[in-house]
This record gives sequence, C-alpha cells and structure tokens, in this order.
Amino acid sequence: MAEDSLRLTRFQIGAITLATAMVAASRYYCQPLLADMSRALHLTTAQAGLVPTCTQSGIALGLLLFVPLGDLVERRRLTVTLLLAVAGALGLTAVAFNTTLLLVAALFTGVFAAVSQLMVGLAASFAIPSQRGRVVGTVTGGLLIGVLSARTIAGVVGGAFGWRAMYLLGAAAMCLLALVLARALPHSRPTQAMRYSQLLGSLLVLVREEHELREAALLGALAFAALNAFWTILVFFIAVPPYHYGTTAAGLFGLAGIAGALVAPVVGHVSDRSGPRFADLIALNLGFLSFVLLFIAGRHLAGLIAGIVLLDLATQANLVTNQTRIYSLRPDAANRLNTVYMASYFAGGALGAAIGSLLWNRFGWTGLCALGAALFAAALIVLLRGKQFASIGPA
Repeated sequence: MAEDSLRLTRFQIGAITLATAMVAASRYYCQPLLADMSRALHLTTAQAGLVPTCTQSGIALGLLLFVPLGDLVERRRLTVTLLLAVAGALGLTAVAFNTTLLLVAALFTGVFAAVSQLMVGLAASFAIPSQRGRVVGTVTGGLLIGVLSARTIAGVVGGAFGWRAMYLLGAAAMCLLALVLARALPHSRPTQAMRYSQLLGSLLVLVREEHELREAALLGALAFAALNAFWTILVFFIAVPPYHYGTTAAGLFGLAGIAGALVAPVVGHVSDRSGPRFADLIALNLGFLSFVLLFIAGRHLAGLIAGIVLLDLATQANLVTNQTRIYSLRPDAANRLNTVYMASYFAGGALGAAIGSLLWNRFGWTGLCALGAALFAAALIVLLRGKQFASIGPA
C-alpha cells in the first residue's frame, strides 16, 4: 500500500500516543527530584536549574539533528534506534556521581528524546486533513499526560527508593517500548530525495518562506518558557513555608495538570472547526490568567492547584493549535516543519528554566509569577499583531 493512502489504525494511534507519553516523561523525571539531586551531589539551586536547562537544550539539538531525517529515511527504524539511545542516557543519569556527568547525561537524554516528535509527525502525516487537529490533539495529549505523570511517578518512586531508581526504571521502560514499536509502527517511505546537508539547509528556507511557521514557533517558545520556569521552581517553592512539602508531594502536583491534557482532543476539535488562531487566542489568555491566579492565591493549596490546572491547559492548547497550523502548510515537509517549531519550543523551555531559577533566587515567588505573566503577555502581542489575525473564524 502506498504511504499516501495509508491510514493509521486505532491501535497504532494508541501505540504512538503511549510511546510519545513515555518518551516525554523521560525528559521530566528530574523536576520533582531536583531537591534530592541537589542534596546528593551538593548542588546550588542555580546548578540544579541547569539540569532541566540541559535537557531542554538537548531536545532542541536533537530536533535539529534527527527529526529532519524523518523526511529522508525510514521512520520506524530511526524511532527504535533513538529509543534505545534514550535508554542509555537515562542509565547514565542513574550512575552520575558528579555535576558534570549529571549535566552531560541530561543533555543526551534531551537529544535522543526528540524522537517523540518523530512520532507526532508520523501521526500527523497519516491523518485525514479534516481530522488532523483531532489526531494531533490525541497524540500531544498523550505527550502532556506523560509529562505530568512523570512528575507524579518520579516523585513517588524517588521519595520511596531514591532518584537513581527512577532513572533505572525509565531506562528499562525505554527498552521495552523499543520492542513494542518495532512491531507496531508502520513502514514509511521517505518523502524527500536529497542529501542530509541539503535537508538541514532546507530548514532555513522554510523559516524564511513561512510566516505562519515563524509566528507559531515564537508563540510556542514563549508559552513553554513560562511552563518550564514554573515546574522547575515548584519543588523549591513548596519546600518552604507555608507548605513544607517533600519530593513525593511535588510529584503529586503533576496530577493536577492532567485535566489540561485530557481536553487536548477537544482543543484539536475546536481548532478544526473555528481555526487554530482563535483557539490559541483563548489559550494564551488562560496562560496569562494562570500566573495572575498563582501570584494572588499560590500560597494557598486550592489556589496553587487551580493555577496548575489552568497553566497546563493553556500550554497544551497552545501546542495543539500551533502544531495543527504548521502541519497544514506543507504536508511533504511535516518533519522539517515540526523540527523548526519544536526546536524553538524547547529552546524557549531551556531559557525559561534558567531565567526562572535566577529570578527565584533574587525575587522569589513574585519574580517567577511576573516572568510567567510577562511571557504570556508577549505571546498575546505577537498573535494580535499577526498578519492573518483578521481571518480568525471558521476555516
């Protein structure tokens, strides 16, 4: 069967969604474990903030190195190879005995975990155009559930058995996942016949020619910077008055954000019906309001939980709508479009973690909430000034 006539089965979509969730989870085990890592390896808060910064930077690098290959080589083999590499990086983290080795392992975990975006691109490329938003919403919903579940699972496992045990468990899970996807993923044909250097060069062409891609990439980077700054600092915020919570509790806060992930298919449906720009306008406003709520009521448990739900909902909606936009631009360049978008996305996340740590050290909770609100406000300005804003409405 020709690839352009192939449609994924429900089982295959389910397998891709599960795989995306598990790979995404591997990138965020560190967040509820940072305090434990800091004590074990004698890290300062700023040094601990470099762990998620290296991971997010690694993802951006991995996107540039590997995801464009999805348009050039067979994707099932590439996916399985990268999953095994993720397992190796997680194993290296588990045995890290100093700061340098820990940061190197975090970097390589991010580099190889970029494989999750290969799977999002595969699902999008095989989706019926009229249902692309829904399919992307389902798979990216799995991605966010993986992120949030990782924080919970890592907090519980780390609290009971130590942070190294979590990384050993994650490495074993990646090996198992590689075996499953070797059988579940369909065989895919390359969509381009060019050299790797030409493929990478074509990324610059896409950035230059596609205004929608540039705008979506900036919006995603700003929103994810805000989210990553928050989750990097949360474990330190709840360790002091009025909470005095530990690693396990930090992980359990991840459950509060799963509600946002569960509405991802709904967001995709809204995007299909009313246009992704309209859906993103709502998402960015919710993100701004989440940090206002966190500033006002974040020192009360109900307010903190409500703010987390709203923030994760906003960020997930932003991701779904932006990916729906870019996948509709050039179907034959789906992986390269996603490379540009997600490299910008995770570069934003890396900066958010680093800047959030610095502001936390100097200005505390007020500084973090001001940063998050400012990032979402900047994203709203970018969207409202977009050339096609007047076209908001049914596509």
